[in-house]
Amino acid sequence: MAGEPQADCLFCKIVSGDVPATVVRETETVVAFRDINPQAPTHILVIPRVHHPDAASLAAAEPAIAADLLREAGEIAAAEKIDGSGYRIVFNTGSGAGQTVFHAHAHLLGGRGLQWPPG
Repeated sequence: MAGEPQADCLFCKIVSGDVPATVVRETETVVAFRDINPQAPTHILVIPRVHHPDAASLAAAEPAIAADLLREAGEIAAAEKIDGSGYRIVFNTGSGAGQTVFHAHAHLLGGRGLQWPPG
């Protein structure tokens, strides 16, 4: 069921503490941790504590939590000191877009130039 932890979801296991991660920030609604395969000097995943398969599903079901996720990404960017130079927040939706974990999450990227359009 949407919103409920999924036994086979890596990010649900990180939220529950069953899988270790380098957590940089936790709130009542989100957990943020460093990506294990960083694509930029700063690459942090910001995930909701509730399980939804992608960003659109999260926003439709729980818009306040989607807003929390975006607000926290901005707070983390400031804490990581990339807010002045610029940063990118990316939501991959679907395997064709590169989503490999089907639990809504944002990639916070910064610390280097980020070209447009992305790869």
